[in-house]
Amino acid sequence: MIRLLVGVAALALPVAAMAQDAAHDLEKIVIADLRLPPGVIVVTGSGSLAPSDGDAAQGFAVLRDLDRGLGTRVENRLRDEAGIVQFRRSDGRSAHPTSQGVTLRGLGGNASSRALVTLDGVPQADPFGGWVAWSAYDAVRLGGIVVTRGGGSGADGPGALAGTIGLHSEMTDGAEANLAHGSRDGWDASASVGGAVGSGQVALDGRYSRGDGFIPVAKDQRGSADRAAPYEQGGIGMRLRFDAGDSSRIEASLRGFVDRRDRGVDFTQSKVDGIDASLRFVRDPAGGAQWLALAYVQLRDFETGFASVAADRSSAAPVLFQRVPATGLGARVEYRPAVGGANPLRLGADWRRTTGRTEEDFFFAAGVPQRHRSAGGSSDTVGAFAEWTSGRRDDDFLWTLSGRVDRWWLGGGYRREGNIGGAPISDARFADRQGWEASGRAGVRWNGDGVALRAAAYRGWRLPTLNELYRPFRVGAEVTLANEALKPEHLWGGEVGIDWAWADTSLSATLFANRLTDAIANVTLAPNLNQRQNLDAIDSKGIEVSAEQGIGPLTLRATWAYTDADVDASGAAAMLDGRRPAQIAKHGGSVSLRSNGDGPLGGFATLRYIGTQNEDDLGLLRLDDALTLAAGLSWRFANGISVEARGENLFDELVPAAISAAGIVERAMPRTLWIGARFGF
Repeated sequence: MIRLLVGVAALALPVAAMAQDAAHDLEKIVIADLRLPPGVIVVTGSGSLAPSDGDAAQGFAVLRDLDRGLGTRVENRLRDEAGIVQFRRSDGRSAHPTSQGVTLRGLGGNASSRALVTLDGVPQADPFGGWVAWSAYDAVRLGGIVVTRGGGSGADGPGALAGTIGLHSEMTDGAEANLAHGSRDGWDASASVGGAVGSGQVALDGRYSRGDGFIPVAKDQRGSADRAAPYEQGGIGMRLRFDAGDSSRIEASLRGFVDRRDRGVDFTQSKVDGIDASLRFVRDPAGGAQWLALAYVQLRDFETGFASVAADRSSAAPVLFQRVPATGLGARVEYRPAVGGANPLRLGADWRRTTGRTEEDFFFAAGVPQRHRSAGGSSDTVGAFAEWTSGRRDDDFLWTLSGRVDRWWLGGGYRREGNIGGAPISDARFADRQGWEASGRAGVRWNGDGVALRAAAYRGWRLPTLNELYRPFRVGAEVTLANEALKPEHLWGGEVGIDWAWADTSLSATLFANRLTDAIANVTLAPNLNQRQNLDAIDSKGIEVSAEQGIGPLTLRATWAYTDADVDASGAAAMLDGRRPAQIAKHGGSVSLRSNGDGPLGGFATLRYIGTQNEDDLGLLRLDDALTLAAGLSWRFANGISVEARGENLFDELVPAAISAAGIVERAMPRTLWIGARFGF
């Protein structure tokens, strides 16, 4: 990874120097914050064309306070926005990497993401499994996160069933560094440096964190096999932007990350290694035709072990070792013709290919695996989209229409099992499949005196992941079978909402109704036996509310979501009919108070609530609700130097993250305290 970074830097810096005589300054992307009055904006260094005003017809939020370091994590910041649900309540320091999918609006049920996560427009889900490696973004200097709730945005592409979570990087101008020490010998260090090179700009980011971890099993259920679960994670990245003349720029990005975790018993270590690279050409003259071309690659190598723990938790034995190499490739072009000095029309096409396989050793005897399984395949999606928006989001009346057509292929699917060093047991080859899908959105927004009314209807779809199609898995005594015949998921949805803003006060409320047909879920077939199947549907309706109030140098923000979701099922899954989907709570919300002034003192306090939810599809196992408090204080005692103390889960609340069939409760992060310093110039 280091050789690759140095090589790209050596190639890129001379190119930037050759462009130093160009007159065009680098553009920054302006993200409109739809919760604030017209004209209030957030500026980031995201490398793309300006976001569409058509998203103003849907529920929308911009997260701005994204300070890195001192124990902060991207996935935990997202939990402050009600309605954003990650499959497990634990974060990337203790959760299993395969359980970190994300969704919105109650469209849950499995660990694959039903919300599309992007970084500067590049899809981020794991090419094989669809989960998200959240620790990979802790090293990135983020300027903002844009959350668009609801599907149907043709420009975002397939996979944005429940919405899009857009991470937008920010170019560093100068240097900054953070260093913190925390509970259980936790260390967290990050640094960024950047500046001009000719007429271009280069930024380097890095982060390293580690800790001895906590014991995941609840205190009164532990045995001698249970111990603390350490973690060690790090990442480094480089971004380059330089002027190419004629209102154009070239942007390149290269990131690498490593993630090492443990599940708190022997034989459960996991590791994820990843490298991402992208190259983008953007031309966006003011008042003229705009276009971009993007190409990217994702490389992932994931390894993990699973163990069987004795009933009295006195011992553990290996049951499976898994390695998953996977690759994601993609490209995108977009063109926005100029019409009367504006760019209301978006035309584009994109392509994404994923390949991957799982290599598994299992059926252990005396600690030695006796059998091996290999399974995998590939998927391809090619799509074209068009979107028309009548004007700007602060116009008196705005409407938007978008449509998208995709062609998809599933190919090369296989699953082989055999005795290690012996005869094969099975060798299954699965028929290639292909099909067409259409998606789109129609929306309208009316602006009055500080009040905006909006409505949208949409359709979206998602292709099953290679993991869902081809890989069976086992957790303890629970076996889940794969299903190579899974169909794509389809979403029909609609919403109406109101946004109100006056002076330092803003309020947003959205009523929504979604129907996810052919929803993929783990369906119980018999005790300790499940299979991935397409349900008839998941119906979800509810309300999302957010409010913000400026109080001098402070900002008070509250969010709340009520989600009424149930399963519509028949046939082999008929026992699930009318039940609530797994991992979806009815209520969730947060209240936070943050400083926003320029004084030497700062801080925040956030109360976060998550309601009761089902662990399993039958609703036999329940995860209790939880209320947690996080808070921090900072003091800038010199120019560019400050100290900070912060705490997570200050009440030391037991936050149940999972329950096994035997009733063993896994908990999320207990009380964790940090103290550290920030340096910058």
